Parts: sequence; C-alpha cells; structure tokens
Amino acid sequence: MRWELDWLENRARLSPNKIAVIDELTNKAWTFEQLNKRAYSTVSWLYTRGVKKGDRVALLSPNHISYFDLLFACGKIGAIFVPLNWRLSMHEINEILADCTPKVIGIHPEFEAISQQLNTVSTFLIGDANYEVQVSYSISEEISETDPLAMIYTGGTTGKPKGVVLSHQSILWNAINTILSWGLAEDDVTVNYMPMFHTGGLNALSIPLLMMGGTVVIGEPFLGEKAVETLHRFNCTTILLVPTMYHSLVQTDEFQKSDFPCMKIFLSGAAPCPMQIYEAFQKKGLAFKEGYGLTEAGPNNFYISPEDAQMNRGSVGKPMLFNTIKLVKTDGSETEPNEVGELLIKGKHSFSFYWNHEQETKETVKDGWIHTGDLAKRDEQGFYYIVGRKKEMIITGGENVYPLEIEQWLAAHPAIDEVAVLGLPDEKWGEVVAAFITFKHTYSIQDEELITYCESKLGRYKIPKLFIRLEELPKTHVGKIDKKKLKEMNIHS
Repeated sequence: MRWELDWLENRARLSPNKIAVIDELTNKAWTFEQLNKRAYSTVSWLYTRGVKKGDRVALLSPNHISYFDLLFACGKIGAIFVPLNWRLSMHEINEILADCTPKVIGIHPEFEAISQQLNTVSTFLIGDANYEVQVSYSISEEISETDPLAMIYTGGTTGKPKGVVLSHQSILWNAINTILSWGLAEDDVTVNYMPMFHTGGLNALSIPLLMMGGTVVIGEPFLGEKAVETLHRFNCTTILLVPTMYHSLVQTDEFQKSDFPCMKIFLSGAAPCPMQIYEAFQKKGLAFKEGYGLTEAGPNNFYISPEDAQMNRGSVGKPMLFNTIKLVKTDGSETEPNEVGELLIKGKHSFSFYWNHEQETKETVKDGWIHTGDLAKRDEQGFYYIVGRKKEMIITGGENVYPLEIEQWLAAHPAIDEVAVLGLPDEKWGEVVAAFITFKHTYSIQDEELITYCESKLGRYKIPKLFIRLEELPKTHVGKIDKKKLKEMNIHS
C-alpha cells in the first residue's frame, strides 16, 4: 500500500520539472523530481542511523527545505517526523525529547552550538550535502494509511505541550479536502512565513499546494516590508498569515502602495482576526478571509468565499467537503441558530491520539468527535463564527461574557493598537472583565473615555472593570497573543 500513500512519488512522475519549493533568502529552487530524490537520499541517511518504521525522527531548525526532506523520507519508511519548536527554552525542548524519545535529531547549523545540550541518542547536522547525492535504496516497509506520519506538539498555552499524532490518512485528507474546497490550482504560489514546526506551517497550505503541483516559497523571518516584496518577486497568488502578522503588514508603506496584481486571496488563521484588518483589505479591493483549525483536526475545516467573507465579516464560513461540524450545549444537545455551543469536528483529517496521553485522548475524542474546547455559533444561513475558547469564557456575576466580542470593539478604537480581554479572579463577582491594551504611537486615554466608548456597543456587564496598559502584549511562538502569560502577571487579586 506504500505507493498509494506516497503521493510525492506520483507528483514527481506527473510534474517532474515543475518548481515545487523555493528558498526566499537564497532563491534556490527544487523541482518535484529533485524534491523526491532528496527524500530518497534522506531515507539512506536515516537507514544508516538505524531508523526503522515507528521510530521518531526529530528536527530542530528554522524554516528550511529539511522539513520536507525529513517529512517525505519518514513517509517512505514509516518513521514519525517530529518538528521541534526551536523558540522554546532548552528545558522545554528536552522535556519534549524525553516524551517522544527520537532515534535521531536533525540540527540546523544555526543551532549546532546547543546540540550538546539536547538529551537525545544521536544528532546530525542537516544541510544540502546530506541529501543532494542520489542514493539507491530498497524500501520494503508496508505502510498503512492509519500509521503515524508526524507528531506535532501543541503550543502548551493551557498546559504542557502534548504530541498530536497525525497519520498518513489525516495529512492526506486534510490536503485533499483543502485542494477541493478551496479550489487550489497548479499555478498557485505561496510564501510560507508560518513556522514549519507548527501545523499551520506544514499542513495548512504547504502540503496541499505541493500535492496539487503548486509552489511553496520557504520564508523566514517575517517582516512586513519584505513580505510585500517577496509576494511580488515570486508572483504569489495566496498567503496565510496570523492576525499579528497582518497587523504589521497593513501598516507598511509597501502595502499601501501595492495593488498585488497576482494575489488571488489573503488568508488569516490561528486566531480571530480584528475587523480593521478586513477594512484595510477592503479599501484596496483585495480578497481577504479567515479560517479556523487546530493541530488535532486539519488544520483546515471551513471554507468561505471572499464575497461572503466581506458580507459576513468574522465568519470562518461553512464546513468543507469532507468533514462534519456540530455545535453542542452543555447538556449535549445541538444548538439552534445564533446559540453558542462547543465546536465538535469529525473527519478523516482528525488526529489519531495524544502521544503518551491516553486519558486526555479519551477526554478529547468521544464517539469519533473531536471536542475542540472552542465556542462558536451558526447563523440562519449556515455561516459559522468562532466566539472564543471555552476555558476563556468569563463568568462575571452569573453572566457569560465572550472576550472576542469586547476585543473586536476595543480594537476598532482609533487610539488602540492591540488588545486582549480575559477574566481575572474577584471576590464579589467571581471574575471581572479585564482589558490589556497597547496604544498607537503616543496615544493614551483615560478609563472614563474607554468606558463611554464601550457603552455605545456593549452591555454593562461586558464592559471591562480594568484597563491595563502595556508597552507590548506577549506573543506565543506562532504569533498569537499569549493570554496565559497575561493572566500570570497577576495584576489584579
């Protein structure tokens, strides 16, 4: 069954001379045939290090061609690819290594100096010299679609990172679902600034586009001005960024001056997108929309057309072709239109299990449904809207408050740059609504003015009792605002 699952082998046969991957910094490019040959050479390297089916192969690297080398090589021999978040502390990285116990770990030259601090069996330095000599090697492993292919660790914003095991099936079906639902084509080109240790960097656009025969430009690091130049240089047609990246992008002179003639669509993911981002793209007549996903499912689950995205701002759209969504209330019954419930997902793109976490797997997957812990609602037309995390819902004086609604309104204030809303403990109310705010330039306004502004849109119980001013909001390793760190500041007691 291996040849049925090895779609790179078949894509290299169908499009041998088509450019598959380009490095943004060096302009070096690889065709699909070359990409497949590199995978075979990587197989040889892994075999010489004793890697067998089921063994974990880790990688510590910034965005680099080696992510594809190791992922596709693991796919050919049945090993499990484990990309490591290089932005973590050495202690955190070693905790992950102790959990997944890799047979080998590939190290980018940028991290060679710290390789001796890694608690692992064997390390090797990655680089083109490793993979560019064609090596003939017989591969005999029988691989099932349910065999693990990759293990991506969660961000750990609600606890210690967990290894999310993704099978050949889950990665394959996420790609097929994305290609068909989103209408990806062979002439599509993207630049990937999302970290490739994250499912958004590997599975959101990169793998689907390569499967379709498109081109992925590996980008690192993200800078707004540079991103605009790169989109033009490589005639990109689509891009996925997180809201904080868009926040930076739309404020550049380069964005304001460009009409982006080749771009079909700008995509936003990983966190709900502020309305002013929508407005920035609408003013320029550019197609923009957002989606929803998680490491355990996809990460692609919804589709919305650019036209519907403008008419239904904030919506992630409707479920894609090959997955099912439902919203359930606390009693287990399904919600009616405009009622908030927990988002449940089912499909062949779902993860297999959490590595070494059997009980948490059972708590997350029930009767085949992934309980995401996210809250959402559906309107009468069937468009879905993410309301926020179940654990982030604020209960103040017995009233349910969803932080996203307040964040969207505060972010629309002309003086506010970024905002995060969460509940802080309070003896009287149980929790109080607190807004952590950064201001644009030298702006700073009094609480009374912010309260008056909120009163024009929000019910009294939703208006923040605390406005906490910061120079900068902390971010996670994928660029989302880190509410866990904000809560740990313990400003209010």
